[in-house]
Amino acid sequence: PAPFDHADENAITFVDKPALLKKIGESRAGAILVPRHVTQAGNANLLCVENPRLAFAKIMQLFYPRRPPFSGISAAATIGRAFCCGSDVNIGPGVYIGDRVTVGDGVTIHPNAYIGDDVTLGEASEIYPNVSILEKVVIGCRVIVHANSVVGSDGFGYTPDGQYHFKIAQVGIVQIDDDVEIGAGNTIDRATFGRTWIQEGVKTDNHVHLAHNVTVGAHSIIVAQVGIAGSAQIGRHVTLA
Repeated sequence: PAPFDHADENAITFVDKPALLKKIGESRAGAILVPRHVTQAGNANLLCVENPRLAFAKIMQLFYPRRPPFSGISAAATIGRAFCCGSDVNIGPGVYIGDRVTVGDGVTIHPNAYIGDDVTLGEASEIYPNVSILEKVVIGCRVIVHANSVVGSDGFGYTPDGQYHFKIAQVGIVQIDDDVEIGAGNTIDRATFGRTWIQEGVKTDNHVHLAHNVTVGAHSIIVAQVGIAGSAQIGRHVTLA
């Protein structure tokens, strides 16, 4: 796979913009993904599809499949009591796993991640280095959490007593549904009561903050440095930038 302007006879590329469609005949690419309405362009080898960009993304996964950098459970990991572990799990050195943690099939946990008590990780999820997933967080299947993110930190809850700010216990959870990807350096706070809820297919960029009791609707996109205040309700397929 290669970008249009650099693709040679050994590369596959894609075109989905009118300006590039006019230049197809000049390309040296071995194959070009194009919209279905494109029928000919000199001697170029065209692959006509509904969505060239999506097709190209799927092709890239074939050339660059995700592979864990290690295999099995490291002897240098610390694992607590009543650990329920699926098959084909990879846990790197320096990982800490608390008590009563459940990990599904095909999960990968990179070095130095922290997994608190009573956490659930669904199958084929991947937790990158230095991530902290605190107690009672529920994570679905095929979830990716990138490096240095914190899931389940206390919500920011205080009440004044006239002189000081008295901390309100944060006793809820964070629930992350299937096929969510959390960027690097995110902070997702647990609920005061109930749950902070990241629904199916949500993608967050780096440095995003989701406060306590927030709900982010399915398949929404949250771009870098967005902060969502406590108890806000975000709908489905929303983009915040």
